[in-house]
Amino acid sequence: MGGNTTEIVSIFSNNNYQTPMNDDADDLVTETTEALTELSTNYVSPSPDQVLEIVLENILQFITARTDRNSVSLVCKSWYKADSLSRADLFIGNCYVVSPLRVINRFGKIKSLVLKGKPRFADFNLFPTNWGAHFTPWVSSFSSVYPLLEKICLKRISITDEDLALIAKSFVGFQELVLVCCEGFGTKGLSVIATNCRQLRVLELIESEVMDDGVDWVSCFPETGSTCLESLIFDCVDCFVNFEALEKLAVRSPSLRKLMLNRHISIRQLQRLMIRAPHLTHLGTGSFSNSDIVIQGDGGQELLSAFASSKSLICLSGFRDIVPEYLPAIYPVCANLISLNFSYANIDTEQLKSVICYCHKLQTLWVLDSVCDEGLQAVAETCNDLRELRVFPMHAQEDVETPVSEVGLLAISEGCRKLRSILYFCQQMTNAAVVAMSKNCPELMVFRLCIMGRHRPDHLTGQPMDEGFGAIVKNCKKLTRLAVSGLLTDDAFRQIGEYGKLVRTLSVAFAGNSDTGLKFVLEGCPKLQKLEIRDSPFGDAALLAGLHHYYNMRFLWMSSCNLSLEGCKEVALRMPQLVVEVIRGVLDEERDELGNVEKLYLYRSLEGQRKDVPRFVTIL
Repeated sequence: MGGNTTEIVSIFSNNNYQTPMNDDADDLVTETTEALTELSTNYVSPSPDQVLEIVLENILQFITARTDRNSVSLVCKSWYKADSLSRADLFIGNCYVVSPLRVINRFGKIKSLVLKGKPRFADFNLFPTNWGAHFTPWVSSFSSVYPLLEKICLKRISITDEDLALIAKSFVGFQELVLVCCEGFGTKGLSVIATNCRQLRVLELIESEVMDDGVDWVSCFPETGSTCLESLIFDCVDCFVNFEALEKLAVRSPSLRKLMLNRHISIRQLQRLMIRAPHLTHLGTGSFSNSDIVIQGDGGQELLSAFASSKSLICLSGFRDIVPEYLPAIYPVCANLISLNFSYANIDTEQLKSVICYCHKLQTLWVLDSVCDEGLQAVAETCNDLRELRVFPMHAQEDVETPVSEVGLLAISEGCRKLRSILYFCQQMTNAAVVAMSKNCPELMVFRLCIMGRHRPDHLTGQPMDEGFGAIVKNCKKLTRLAVSGLLTDDAFRQIGEYGKLVRTLSVAFAGNSDTGLKFVLEGCPKLQKLEIRDSPFGDAALLAGLHHYYNMRFLWMSSCNLSLEGCKEVALRMPQLVVEVIRGVLDEERDELGNVEKLYLYRSLEGQRKDVPRFVTIL
């Protein structure tokens, strides 16, 4: 199921078959109809409808993109039914858009589930604890209906140890579990998965909160015979693991290609694991400090030898608690790297230069701003094939100067012309640098510039950043995701509305000067799916300007804006299929008494008000 809320609602509502399709969908319909005509001419059957369904099911097996499947399901009742019977992969971008029961009634053979819960701003502690997005009702419903379910990927979902136990018990051929930014579970639940899922190929715990229950979960994997394990990621698990059991697991997993370790795995242990798993393509090093190894001793040479023997490595991350003197050990693999993640490594300019000079094939790079503008200039000189860059702040505070600026951004734009995605935290920026990036990197699809501090202008001219962001949406024709910050007037938002026709996700922080700005966006961005706004001056007039568009969006989030309770009630009254949540925090009582709304979260749902509303949430 696609991310577009209109598609979500359409494919779950069997009375909507005349939705206009794009050119690709028209071609698909024409080609398939011709094929059906030819097949039906040569095949005689007493039940033409049944033949049509069988043929459709066989054809649909070759259509895997969820957007194409959605288009197919909207053609007519026969195609809708065939899609219901044959779709195996299900994507739900908001766990409250549909209910598990509706999914069960719609699809009969689901093998893969991707389910998302809270929106992205939950990562910044803007959502209260225990807001919702629980996996329990989903796994409880699916456990008896989809015994052949093989893959579950959850993002910002609360999942318990009991949920994990039910997964292990119910899905006999379960193979993949990916938990991104999830919470509510611990090592006890992981031990059940490791013990019972004997066909497990993928276990990835990414930026999730994993409780330490004192259970040795790594030892619970099968002790005899080879495992099916291909990917094991547990770098976010902040507790000790049984290294002896982990080492034996690596030996028993000949298909293991991805291994990302937590900070409790030392360099000495890392070196031993690399020897046991010589075919790794993705490695997260865990700790990169001298807890049990001497820099000048034989151990350092052993680590260098281990990397030199790793001919398959193309992605490298980890480097927690780094001792930079160990960086030369990774030199032998740098020439083959396409992805390098230093976002946990506090390294300076010279240390980055010593590594990056070998990384000519690099396509993805994550670093801290400790590398300074000079480090980014070195990246620009070497990494001409770079597609994604993220520069994170060492200290994410408004009053702390960052060592990266427009100088580093300009260098990247000049040296990395193939760039597709950039996330850049800084304290100061100029319009000229952003305009240069829009011209030098026209293939940009993601541009997220986070100027820390409130309403900061071009630090050289004192002008708003309107020109820079306007150039991005004007010159980067493929832009789908945009994050804006700094001093912006209504003119910047006018240009976003005028030129951002493909923008699907827009994030606004500490920007804007009137309701007119947001009106431009809501009236001018037809593809907008996710709109998240914080600490901006938009109020009721801006909110009401989007009534024509909210049914087509996945969600709207606004916090610390100028919304009133009456304005939110007006939206709820005029759009009955929209769920309008007013979220209160501990410090929001004064605002509530004044009729102000601190946090607003609205989304479309076929189910109406959810059943697990906490006391601090009011659904209008």
